[in-house]
Amino acid sequence: MKKLILFTAIAITAIACKKEPKKEIVKEEKIEVKYPAALGEVFEKHGGIKNWRAAKTLSFGINDEEHTVDLASRKTVVNAKNYSLGFDGKDIWLHQQDSTAFKGNKEFYYNLYFYFYAMPFVLADDGIVYSEAKPIEFEGVQYPGIKISYEANVGTSPDDNYYIYYNPKTKEMAWLGYTVTYFSKKPSEKFNLIRYNDWENVNGFVLPKSITWYQKDDNGNPTEPARDPIQFSLPLISQAPLADSFFEKPKQ
Repeated sequence: MKKLILFTAIAITAIACKKEPKKEIVKEEKIEVKYPAALGEVFEKHGGIKNWRAAKTLSFGINDEEHTVDLASRKTVVNAKNYSLGFDGKDIWLHQQDSTAFKGNKEFYYNLYFYFYAMPFVLADDGIVYSEAKPIEFEGVQYPGIKISYEANVGTSPDDNYYIYYNPKTKEMAWLGYTVTYFSKKPSEKFNLIRYNDWENVNGFVLPKSITWYQKDDNGNPTEPARDPIQFSLPLISQAPLADSFFEKPKQ
């Protein structure tokens, strides 16, 4: 039902946009490439960064939640049966039927799975610094790596680091390493590792159908799954933006 409402909202917005008279012709802006060539190949394998930047709305399900994101502003809504939370462009909000419905930290959680799901494209965001990372090895294959760090004062956790590892032959993303500094507010060398090996085509984009956290050995190489995979469902990408009101906190 929620997905139907989202489809309807996108359709109404798209129709409204089509009825608006065109006032001027806007020239396409040239996008400056700031990321390494190897990462550009990964973007192309997954659908292309230019195509990604032309998309407006992303939606996906996880467990009993539906996550909807405006890709330009990163406004977000997470809808579940007994609660909803999101970012309206200014504030992070939480709406729930009782004080125990949502048990997490809304500031940390509201865009957590968006970043995991929108890989590798979020690794082209502004304020990123790229450097080479030591490859990791799994089942006899070496995966080259790229380290992603952030300029000061970018986001709520600028000390976070990501490490993307890709298949050297296919250029498909294979692993994601990441640190968590939101709670400690201090840089960390300890990183978690996720395997990306279950993909699906969503309107021309290769996006994860599931992801699996892995244990590591002393050298940082993956060994075996640390837990069951996280499954994503009902993916949607649209070039129609949603109204700002969609991302506002419910009044009741």
